[in-house]
Amino acid sequence: MKNLLFILFLTIIFIGCNQSLQQTDAEHAHEAKLQLTEYSDNMELFAEADPFAVGKNSGILAHFTWLENFKPLESGEVTVSLIVGKNGVKQTLSQPLRPGIYKFEIQPQISGVGKIIFDINSDDGKAQIIVTNITVYNDKHDAEHAAEETVVSETNATFFTKEQSWKVDFATGFPLLEPFGQVIKTTALVQSAQGSEVVVSAKTNGIVLFNSGYVLEGRDVSAGQTLFSVSGSNFAENNIAVKYTEAKSNYERATADYERAKELAKDKIVSEKDLLSAKNQYENTKAVFDNLNKNFNASGQTIKSPQSGFINQVFVKNGAYIEAGQPIVVISQNKSLILSTEVPSKFAPILANIQTANIRNITDNSSFSLEELNGKVLSYGKAANSDNFLIPVSLQVENNGSFVSGSFVEVYLKTFSNNSVVTVPNEALLEEQGSFFVWVQVHPELFEKREVFVGGTDGIYTEISKGITPLERVVTRGAMLIKLSQATGTLDAHSGHVH
Repeated sequence: MKNLLFILFLTIIFIGCNQSLQQTDAEHAHEAKLQLTEYSDNMELFAEADPFAVGKNSGILAHFTWLENFKPLESGEVTVSLIVGKNGVKQTLSQPLRPGIYKFEIQPQISGVGKIIFDINSDDGKAQIIVTNITVYNDKHDAEHAAEETVVSETNATFFTKEQSWKVDFATGFPLLEPFGQVIKTTALVQSAQGSEVVVSAKTNGIVLFNSGYVLEGRDVSAGQTLFSVSGSNFAENNIAVKYTEAKSNYERATADYERAKELAKDKIVSEKDLLSAKNQYENTKAVFDNLNKNFNASGQTIKSPQSGFINQVFVKNGAYIEAGQPIVVISQNKSLILSTEVPSKFAPILANIQTANIRNITDNSSFSLEELNGKVLSYGKAANSDNFLIPVSLQVENNGSFVSGSFVEVYLKTFSNNSVVTVPNEALLEEQGSFFVWVQVHPELFEKREVFVGGTDGIYTEISKGITPLERVVTRGAMLIKLSQATGTLDAHSGHVH
């Protein structure tokens, strides 16, 4: 009797465990999702879908991201179509469940290999995304089993959900395969270009008097704006006010004499010789007075800005005595700039091969190519400077508002090369104890940390000699954020998702 009870007890336990295992397997199969990733010219799709079986409802949780800024599709109408052969089913949603997220539910009617088409119509633009090789099974169990086999490995990978990436400055892209020659890194002084800077000088001796509040370094001025005056009215010698009054008096007297001589000459009272003498005296005094009247008045010289721009330098103080020809201020324009740098003489053989350059602003770490700044290589020295044995190089760029005359920038001079290499943006690289890594996209919410070997850099891109291929999409902006997310611990793959 005891043996019978013992056997019955073991049988109950075995059946219970078997049912538990079957239930666990069933739940595991039920949880398996198809992960769909596809791109159009302007949009990224990442979707998690239930396995497709004939006559069974399959949910599709789709995330739509604009590639221009990697932000979500905020609103718009989206139609999903599952097409197998000539048969298909579709569903249209007019608004997202949440920004960027649309939840569809479709029921396949025929088995086979087909495709899913997403048609997006929004105020920001239109897009069509086609996902191919979608298999619809006759049996739900077969569909779930096939979905299990497509689950990607999460080894050495970190989850970073679409909801997280939408909230930060984030982007992915393919490495570039481009020519990458030798790069010369140097520092350049930013200066206003010749023709964009004018020195305003005094035209007479006197005391300089500034217009209140205008003659300040950095102050914007417009062409023709009065800046200051130079007065010598209190001087015993070289008094411009006396010279102006004298010239005006001589001009008025010569004008009267000439007009009278012309009238008398009509009646032959004045000889032609006297008329010519009066005319000559009139023209001489007029030239002297016009010159003084153009640049001076009875109180002295009024000096105006010859061009629009800003006051770069002020050489004298208000009330100081100045002499004719002495510089007073410099009016500059920041539109066109000269970047002056010097490189070691060992680079002399390759300076003729410099094609372009990248410029990095030290203050805010922003970087620009020479083409973005409508710039060009002006010149390079043919001999080393005798003082420091360096060779001068000059670039010209248009100021986009990021540069200040008198400051310094980093310049990466790029030479021409026929060799194409794999490059990634500098922002894509992470450095840890002398080693470099990038995040390689497994799918838009899962990223693998991959070590790479780097070569030279041009300030914007870095050469990758080993570790990735041009066909592997990597994180180009926001790599540090994924690292911080990894440091906080393992994230739920569906954190933030709506099911």
